[in-house]
Amino acid sequence: MSDMQLILNTYGAYLHRSDELFEVRVEGEKKRISPKKVTSILITTGVAISSDAVKLAVENNIDILFVDKHGGPFGRVWHDRLGSTARIRRVQLELADTAKGVTIGKQFILQKFDNQIRFLKELRNRRTRMSAEITKTIESLLDSREKMDRLNGAPTEIRGTIMGIEGNAGREYWALISSLLPERFRFKGRSRNPALDEFNCLLNYAYGVLYGTVERACVLAGIDPYVGFIHTDHYAKTSMVFDVIEGYRIFADETVFNLFSRKKVKRSLFDSYRKGLTLNKDGKVVLLTDFNEYLDTSILYRGRKIKRRDTIQFDLHRLANSWIRC
Repeated sequence: MSDMQLILNTYGAYLHRSDELFEVRVEGEKKRISPKKVTSILITTGVAISSDAVKLAVENNIDILFVDKHGGPFGRVWHDRLGSTARIRRVQLELADTAKGVTIGKQFILQKFDNQIRFLKELRNRRTRMSAEITKTIESLLDSREKMDRLNGAPTEIRGTIMGIEGNAGREYWALISSLLPERFRFKGRSRNPALDEFNCLLNYAYGVLYGTVERACVLAGIDPYVGFIHTDHYAKTSMVFDVIEGYRIFADETVFNLFSRKKVKRSLFDSYRKGLTLNKDGKVVLLTDFNEYLDTSILYRGRKIKRRDTIQFDLHRLANSWIRC
């Protein structure tokens, strides 16, 4: 396999270097992998990595992402040959806190609405008995999209309105998604760290992995992940990543929903954690296997056939290039 993400999520696993190859030791078994086949490495808690393996990754332009038990990134090792220019970041800083910057940030939210509407239309074709309920939510999302599209102004003036529109639309969207699940897996709204139900537990982890993918795409495109347009000071961390990820959350939504549709979700995939749930080893395998298969599927995008995960990089390179031409 080429262009793979190497995922280490087994407690006690050890990644080290053997000559010019990565060697993974898991539960007494060894597997060697050429760095030429690896684009990134994802490591969960309880996994060890040698400094020689880190050096091999750096030498081959492979970034290493560390995630916690909820899938949230908490650290990263980058190589030192990132594709960025000072001009891209200068323009990004100039756009921050301006109405033009808000317009750019809004495009990712509008993209989220478009993705959700498309997803619900596909579900309506398969869930004909719920057609009326799905149609009602689609119409509500279309209304929210129109309100969002009409908004103009500096982020300090309209940020609250943006969050309000997003919040109301999100509650309706998730209420419908819940109603389409098997009854024993239905949930009452979004919950995070810890998730209070199986759906949110899977979704939070998928969002965490997606966050790492978006951050990587920002940096490789030369975009500063810390300078956002919508979230600006709302988060003390990578504000631009929170802006951009909105346009791609559907990747996680579809993957997680389809796990339930295909009856691949069992309660044995979860452990209790602080009055909520966390994914265990088996749960991570189920989710990450399907999520990576989904992201690695080639689709026709803007006239090109590329992997779904690469559409993020493609879009951010286009965005950065448009700033250079300013």
